[in-house]
Amino acid sequence: MVYHPWLPNLDYENEMIREIGVNSIDDLFKDIPEEIKLKRLLNVGYSKPLSEYEIYLRLLELENKNAKLRMPPFLGGGVCPHYVPEAVKFVISRSEFYTSYTPYQPEISQGLLQALFEYQSLMADLLEMEVVNSSMYEWGSALAEAVLMAYRINGKKKVVIPASINPYHKKVLETWTYGKEIKIKEIPYSNEGKINLEVAEKEIDEETSAVYIQQPNFFGIFETDIEEIVDLAKKKGTITIMGVNPLSLSLIKPPGEYDIDIAVGDGQELGLPLNFGGPYMGIFATKWDGKLVRQMPGRLVGLTTDSEGKRGYTLILQTREQFTRREKATSNITTNEALMAIANAVYISLLGKSGLRKLAEEIYKRSHYALLEFERKGIGKRKFNSDFFEEFTVSFPISYGKIHENLKARGIYGGLKISDKDAIFCVTEVHTKHMINEMIEEVKKIVETS
Repeated sequence: MVYHPWLPNLDYENEMIREIGVNSIDDLFKDIPEEIKLKRLLNVGYSKPLSEYEIYLRLLELENKNAKLRMPPFLGGGVCPHYVPEAVKFVISRSEFYTSYTPYQPEISQGLLQALFEYQSLMADLLEMEVVNSSMYEWGSALAEAVLMAYRINGKKKVVIPASINPYHKKVLETWTYGKEIKIKEIPYSNEGKINLEVAEKEIDEETSAVYIQQPNFFGIFETDIEEIVDLAKKKGTITIMGVNPLSLSLIKPPGEYDIDIAVGDGQELGLPLNFGGPYMGIFATKWDGKLVRQMPGRLVGLTTDSEGKRGYTLILQTREQFTRREKATSNITTNEALMAIANAVYISLLGKSGLRKLAEEIYKRSHYALLEFERKGIGKRKFNSDFFEEFTVSFPISYGKIHENLKARGIYGGLKISDKDAIFCVTEVHTKHMINEMIEEVKKIVETS
C-alpha cells in the first residue's frame, strides 16, 4: 500500500471492499470491456505524493512564472480594471454574507433579503427601470436569458443584434439559444463604428422577436441611433433589449429614458476586481409590464409588512423549477452572484450619485487623453471617428502582435488585438497620467525600432 498524506483512509481499503460486498477494486470496474481498460499506472503529476512543503515550493515556482506588470493592464474587452474601496471588501467579507449559501430558500435571512432589496433599488435608480432582479451570472448569460424571455412572450424566432456586440456575449447567446432554433441576424457597423441604421430598418420586421443594442458598444463607442431603433421595434411589435455599461450611465441616457423593455449588463465595473475571469455579476431589469415581469428569470425581493405591521422583506417572485411546475419555470438560476450584487450595492452607496458621475467623467477624460497622445506621437490613429467611453480602438503602422509581446516583456499589458494592426485599449481611473505616458512611450520605441 502506498502511503498518501491526502488520502488518509487507504489503510482501510480491504475493510471497505468487504463492507460493500466485492472481492477487489477491480470488481467495481468489471462492466468495462477489458480491451479498453488502461493496464498501466497513469503517468500524471510527479509519480509520487508530495509533502505539504514540496507543494508549497512548487506553487512558488509556478508563481514566479507570472508576468510582473508595472501598472494595471490596458486590456478591456468588456472587463476593465477599477479601484475597489476597502469598505466594499470588508462588508462582503462579513460571515453573514460571505458564507451564506444560495439565497433562494424560503428560510433566507431578513438581513440578506434587505441587502438584495437595496441592490435592486439602487440598480433600478441607475438604469431608470422599474424592476430589477437579484442578479444573474454575468452580462452574456443575462443577454441570453433576455432573448429567451422575449421568445417565451411572443414566440418569434428571429433576433437582431449589432455586429459591434461583445463577441464573448454573442458566443454565450448562440449557445443558449441553439436548442430553441432561434435565428440570430447581425447588423453590420458603419465606418464610424456604430450600428448601420439603414440595414437595421430592413432587418427589424414583424417576424423579429427582439432587437439588441449595446451602449457603449464593444469598441467603446456611443451609439446615437437608439431612439430610431426603439421606435422601429415598437412599430413591428419587437421587444427591445439594451446592454449597458453601468458606469457610463452617469454621463448618458439610461435605458429607461429610451423606454427599453429589458436592460442587461455587468456589475463588474461597480466594485468587482479582475480575478482570472470572474466571478462577475449579471444585471437584469425590465420596465413595469406584467407580461415582462412574469417571464423574468431569477428572483425578486420585495418590501412588505408582517401581521403586526412591522417592515419585512420577502421573496415575491422566483419562477425557479424547484418552486413552480418544471415546464413553466423561467430559469434554474441557483448559485448565482448574490454576493457580487451586494458588492455592487455597497459600491454604489459609497460613491453616491455625484461620486459615480465624477468617476465616469475622470474615465472619459483619461481614455480620451490616451487616444490623443497616441495620435500626437504619430504612432497610432483612431479607427473610428466617434465619441467613446473607457475603451477605444487604435490602428498601428506595424503588427499589433509585435507591439503587444514587446510591451509584455517590458512589464506592460497592452490592449486587446482585434486584427493584425488594430487593438482596443481600456483606460480607467486606475491608470495615472504617468502610466499612460509611459505605456505610449514604450509603444513609440517599439514602433520606431521596427
